[in-house]
Amino acid sequence: MTEQAPVLKDKIDNIGIIILNREKAQNTFTPEFAALLNQYLLEMDDDDTVNVIVIKANGKHFSTGIALDQFPGKTHKEYLELIAQMDMHTKTIFRMKKPVIASAKGYAIANGAGLVFASDMAIAAESSKFGTTAINVGLNCIGPAVPLSRHVNRKKLLEMVLTGDMYSAAEMERLGVVSKVVPDDKLEEETMALAKKLALKSPLALQSGKRGIHGMLDLPYEKASDYMLEMFASLLSTEDAKEGLEAFAERRDPVWKRK
Repeated sequence: MTEQAPVLKDKIDNIGIIILNREKAQNTFTPEFAALLNQYLLEMDDDDTVNVIVIKANGKHFSTGIALDQFPGKTHKEYLELIAQMDMHTKTIFRMKKPVIASAKGYAIANGAGLVFASDMAIAAESSKFGTTAINVGLNCIGPAVPLSRHVNRKKLLEMVLTGDMYSAAEMERLGVVSKVVPDDKLEEETMALAKKLALKSPLALQSGKRGIHGMLDLPYEKASDYMLEMFASLLSTEDAKEGLEAFAERRDPVWKRK
């Protein structure tokens, strides 16, 4: 993949890195961009040498949404196909076994904001801005609203989608949409510190934790409790659980076997 590709990929130790690379176009989504983003997410989820995935961006902005030149002159069927492709990452990240961290800077708006909302965790530069802004051009951000609805209440969700207002990183942290806000010049360092911390954990425990939390959130309380009991019992039956407990007792670093 050339440096001119709209999305790039890299790997540092057990950390897979996806780089949004339409810098001159503010990392706006096109069909090729969306397809590569989704492809790399799936590839890294299937790669046994990757424990955690980071999504970051070249240029000033994380992403300012779908490129506006993609919209005119399509049939209803073509619009359905286009938007399904542009929003595929939200379903993919939800289904993935491994945690995904977004590293947001500049503007993260419309589909760019949706990518941050869909990620399992997000580190944001303190100067970054977020918005579901499509309402300002006669559309709306009900695609990004799906992952956003897992973070904010209904009234805030409606306010954000229907006003198209911009929100600071500090406000996003207060709402629980981003995990941590850091100085702009520390964004890369802090994102990688979180990724490295996760990458040292048992891969099976990470995957069980992500799957369990996503799976139980929409269940009634008692069913959620039963679901998590089953998940935990299954994890206890793995070799990694045995290794982790033995390593702790022996005061040594564990050697994970992924089984």
